[in-house]
Amino acid sequence: MMYVHFCKICKRIHLLNGHKMTCPKCSQPLTELQISYLEYISFSHAERNRFLDMCSDQNSLHKISTTYRMYKYSKWYRNLQIINEDACQNKQNTC
Repeated sequence: MMYVHFCKICKRIHLLNGHKMTCPKCSQPLTELQISYLEYISFSHAERNRFLDMCSDQNSLHKISTTYRMYKYSKWYRNLQIINEDACQNKQNTC
């Protein structure tokens, strides 16, 4: 499924499959937006520019952003936790 994300560093809207956490361009955190993929692609060029301006404003961005709450149940998150636990255990063993 495609989701709309905004990168504050790049000031760019990304249409990405899945709930991504980092920008594919600069690797900084992304903000997931409430707008659906189908809504966004139906915008005209002028509407997309206005939407990008809204995203660039911190107050507006806060209103149109959303939080993906199910990430804790996703496979990549569980794998990340395993890697972090292993790294923590290895660090304790070397100390």
